[in-house]
Order: sequence, then structure tokens, then C-alpha cells
Amino acid sequence: MSPLELTCDVVIVGSGAGGGTVASELAPLVAQGRSVLVLEQGPRLAPAEFTGVELEMAPALYQDDGGFLTAEGTMTLAFGRAYGGSTVVYTGTSLVVPERVIRGWAVPGLAHGDVVERSRKYMQQNNVHLLPPGEINDNNRLFVEGCRGAGYQAEQFPLNLKGCRGSSLCNLGCPNGAKMGTHQVQLPEAQRQGVEVVTRAEVLRVEERALLVRVHERPAGGKGAPSEWQPGTYRVAAGTVVLAGGSIGSSALLLRSGFGRHLPRLGQGFTCHPAHILVGEHERPITNDVGHPKSYYLDRAEQEGFVLETCMYFPFTTAKNMTGFGASHSAMMHAFPRQQQILVLACDKAVLQNRIAVDRAGRPVVHYEFTPAVIESMVRATRAAAKIFFAAGAVRVHAPSADPPYIERKDAARTEELIQARHFSPGKTTVSAAHLMGGCAMGRSAADSVTDAWGRVHGLPWLRVADSSLFPDSLEINPYVTIMALADRVAEKIVQELKA
Repeated sequence: MSPLELTCDVVIVGSGAGGGTVASELAPLVAQGRSVLVLEQGPRLAPAEFTGVELEMAPALYQDDGGFLTAEGTMTLAFGRAYGGSTVVYTGTSLVVPERVIRGWAVPGLAHGDVVERSRKYMQQNNVHLLPPGEINDNNRLFVEGCRGAGYQAEQFPLNLKGCRGSSLCNLGCPNGAKMGTHQVQLPEAQRQGVEVVTRAEVLRVEERALLVRVHERPAGGKGAPSEWQPGTYRVAAGTVVLAGGSIGSSALLLRSGFGRHLPRLGQGFTCHPAHILVGEHERPITNDVGHPKSYYLDRAEQEGFVLETCMYFPFTTAKNMTGFGASHSAMMHAFPRQQQILVLACDKAVLQNRIAVDRAGRPVVHYEFTPAVIESMVRATRAAAKIFFAAGAVRVHAPSADPPYIERKDAARTEELIQARHFSPGKTTVSAAHLMGGCAMGRSAADSVTDAWGRVHGLPWLRVADSSLFPDSLEINPYVTIMALADRVAEKIVQELKA
């Protein structure tokens, strides 16, 4: 059966930080007679469907239930697939990109001051602020105390929250609707102005000024509303196409559509801030899974290539991140009420072998090798985190790149000796990543990049990219606000050109 033919002025693929931002900025065009359409592969959930139950929420909100594996099987990549994209499932941390990062990208036409100004705009829209002291739980307070005792200075995360009740379930979608992602702010406002959003809409291929789309039925027993369109195949013609499906989604879509023949850099430059959890056990129970989980961080990106963040994950995620089996693993999990957790993130750099590809069926495949520099960064970060745990009063620390992995308080002075790069084993050390970046990098020409500084694909002025795939290299911080700032630039150029 032939696909149903539809036409619109602008079609946006993806509804997260990039797609939601572009939709909200283009929404006033609807009143001027223009049509704007957003296609989202995932479902739209009702507020009551955010239950916080791991086995329910992971398949409803994440690609591959949150367990998308790299081709080498050594790292899991987490990215959202729902109305609002990954803004639904991250913790709300909202940082402005450092000047050194934008300078290092060296993209003609991209100035740090412009990115900062646009970032501030969305931080204001999404109610970004610092939590007051009364809302800081023990897990975060102990991190601050431990940093001070270990000779570091912790910084507080600005968070995009409104009415946070401390469920600590951010990564499963806030059950109280307190997280101000695009699903709460930009998308509803865009829809009020006439932008059409279609969920469960999988974009199969990009054609010349058009998209081939398959709309799926709501699975029996699945969460979320049925699609706004009838299930079936559609061909959507559009004057402007904006890809905002995330680093992996946008890159894979262009690759399976054949654009790699003309864009040799497509899929290259993938970075992701490889991360793993460290656990410190205290003598007494602490408030860890009550309260916002991520309120403080330690930025050592420029000096030592890593960032530490407070975190607190639900039992299943904690268990799979712990090294070992049997009695020792069971004992640490039984200590869950006494656990303090720190997330270690390495600031990886774009290298040739780390890239996004597609298999014969067009499905995304991510190739990622841990370079010696990344392993050293994770080891340095692990040592720093162990020192922070012990300075905060922990009786033992679980460190996957230590031998043995459980370090007792009596051995606190030996962390440098016990934690070594030779103990880091890809595939054995549990590593995950959620800051997925690169694949459609900005730059000068098709010889060194995929788009220009305004997200226009080289040689195809009707095709734009507006997500984290634009980053030429690692951002060194949570990418959320920077994605919105770059998407704002993309939307601005579209408006100017439509008016012209």
C-alpha cells in the first residue's frame, strides 16, 4: 500500500531539548499561516502513569529499556524515547558551557557569549534555580563535607524544578511533574499555539524535502496514549526538515537515508562522558533515596579530565553497577540504606574509532573504545571519590577499578596504590553513559563536519540538525541547556529564511 501523502512547512523529528525548543520558537509562525509538525517516536504518558516502578518505566521511557549496548558490549547508553525526549528522564541539572569548550570547538560563527545568552533564556523559562539548604539530603551534604575534607570545593547544581517533593525518581520520570523539561514547558506551549505533535511516529528515512514515517499502534498493556494519527505509513513533504532525534537518532537516520555518501564526517566524533557509580558505606542510615539525588558536583574537567556528581540510583541500577557476585555483593546491597553514591564521569575526546553507524537493517550501532586517556581519567576520578567518601566518614568504599574492589577505612591512605588503571577492564567494569554527543558536528565544510554553525547540513539548506549530535567534541558538562541554546539558533535562522 502506498504511503499517505501529507504536506507541511516545517517538520521536526524529536521532541526533546532540541526538538521541543525548535517547536516552541517556531510556534508563532502558525498564526501567520505556516504549519509546524513534530514527530516523536515514543509515547506520551499521562501524569498518573509515572509510577516510579523500574520495570514499568524503563521500557516506557527509554530506548531498549535503557540498556542500549555499544557494538563492543562494554558500555550501556541511556537515552529517552518519549514525548519530551531525554528531558523526561534526566535529573534537571542545568549548567552553562565553559568558554574553553566553545573556543576549542573552533566553529566559525559560533561565539561563547551568544550560547551563554541563549542558555540563560531557557534557564529562566524552565525555572532553573539552586535548591535551598533545607532540601539537601544526607547523600549530597556528605559529598560537600567530604570534598572539603579531601581538599576540594564542591559546587551546587542549578536545577530545573518546580514543586520538587524529593521522590528521587528523576531518571524514571518525575511522578510529581516537578521537572521542567520540554514535556512540561516548551511542547505544551507550542501546541497551544497550533503546533501539531504526533507520538509513536518512527521516521524511517529522509528523502528530498520529505520524510517517510511509520506510525505504530499502542501495544497491548503498554503505557502512554495512542498516536494522534492512525497507524500506518506516511510520506510527509516539508519545506524545512529539522532533525532533533539525539546524537544517535539523528546520525543513524541520515546514515540509513544515504547521506553518508556526500557527508564523509557523518557519524564521527561520538563522545558520551563514560560513567560508573562508586559507593561508600556509612555506619548509620542516611537520607539517600529521599530528596533530590543530584545537587552537587566537583568539576575537575580542565585539570584532570573528570567530573564527579552526587547521585542515587534505585536498587536494580545500583546492583548492576557493583562489581562481583555472591556474599560480598549481597552485603553491599543490604547496606543500601547506609550508602552514599558518587557518579564518576570521564571527559572523553572525539577520536576516529568512536563513531555511530547503522547495520544492514538501518538500526543504529555505536562503536566505542576506551582510550588510555579516558581510563586514566576514570582512575583519577575514582581515587578522588574514594578520598571524598572516607573524608565524609564512610567505613568502606566500593571501587570497581580497585583490587580488591572493597577498600576498608584502615586502607584509606592507600587509595592511590589500590586504584590502578590495570584493574579497569572493559566489559568487566560496568560503565554507562547518558550524555550522548556528536555524529553531525558543526564546522566549516563537508570535509570536516556535517553542518554549519546554525545547524544547516552542508549542501542541503532545507535540512537542519538541532540536538547534541551538533557538538564537535565533548561538552564536559550536562548537555541539556547547550542543546537548547543551539536549537534556538537553528530556529532563529529558519524564521529569518521563511520571512525572506
